[in-house]
Amino acid sequence: MKFLVLGGGAQGSACAFDLVQRDDVAKVVLADVDAGEPRAFLTPYVGGKLELRALDASDSALVRSEMAQADAVACALPFYLNLPMTRLAIEAGVHFCDLGGNTDIVNDQLELSHEAERRGISVVPDCGVAPGMVNILSQGGIDALERTDSLSVFVGGLPRHPQPPLNYQIVYSLEGVLDYYTTPVLVLEGGEVVEKEPLSDVESVDFPAPVGTLEAFLTAGGISRMPYRYEGLIQTMSYKTLRYPGHAALMKAMRDLGLLDREPIAVGGCEVVPRDVFIEVVSPHLTKPEAEDIVVLRVLVSGWRGGAPVEISYEMIDHYDSEHGVSAMMRTTGYSLAVISRFQAIGLIGRGVHTPAECVPIETYMEELRARGVLIERSEV
Repeated sequence: MKFLVLGGGAQGSACAFDLVQRDDVAKVVLADVDAGEPRAFLTPYVGGKLELRALDASDSALVRSEMAQADAVACALPFYLNLPMTRLAIEAGVHFCDLGGNTDIVNDQLELSHEAERRGISVVPDCGVAPGMVNILSQGGIDALERTDSLSVFVGGLPRHPQPPLNYQIVYSLEGVLDYYTTPVLVLEGGEVVEKEPLSDVESVDFPAPVGTLEAFLTAGGISRMPYRYEGLIQTMSYKTLRYPGHAALMKAMRDLGLLDREPIAVGGCEVVPRDVFIEVVSPHLTKPEAEDIVVLRVLVSGWRGGAPVEISYEMIDHYDSEHGVSAMMRTTGYSLAVISRFQAIGLIGRGVHTPAECVPIETYMEELRARGVLIERSEV
């Protein structure tokens, strides 16, 4: 099988790293506008299974041509490119998945389902951790119950050794993080979809050592379309981001002061966007490529089965891979993308456009991640 991975950043590189290690994968093309030097963990595969390709996503004809030569395409480009890449994949007649992260774009992708089915291919958006992994696990818990009353999802990408004042380091796009901190959050309350303020409803959540007590707060996008899908069927549903205590209050203050605004303001005769300035100023302090990270996840599904109350939980604490220099966020996000792309190529995903919760077999998915050292523990009480 041959795979095309779009985007040579952290997640795309991790996806390619996973795919080149599969025995049934003959070739992986890692394409980016700047092919440049690959990450160190990819170097041994260049010239063998791995090929680096310079490719500008704005060159539709060339992208479509590259897609047509692959069995499946895994997209790790910025979220706003997911829809045009989906259209090109359908035109090329090749399976396509992406990391998602924007519910409106996912809704637009779902509108293309008939055309994807007609072309004999599958399209799966939202294939990272959140959205992605958490949706698959949530669906597994829902399917195991006769009636589900509540779903609570908690996820965080964190530094292993936090440093003040934010106790945070960049583990993926800071622009994406700020979107989640400033976009209205969709939850289910009383069975109805309700918009809530991001960085609100702060609570403490305890995890085993070495993690300890974290704070959880509402952020946007983590469970994508699930509130709409289960409106009227599940009473409460929420997604919360995990951080070290105190983070939410600091970020809320910066947001409320306008430092994360997108509207330009005049400064010294020039127009500047506060968020752009914030990212430029803060990023150097939060970018720590050699620092270890962890990804923490908990999914709680409560309901009834056989006339008795049941709570199903999924929990994961994943760590930085020091042997290969692969971060925990890259492992959990990039590997998830690779697993689903391979599922598409071997025919485990049906034709059309489907969210991961609708089409990814949970047991096989968890087994594949376990084989990569990404361990998700399931318990039931």
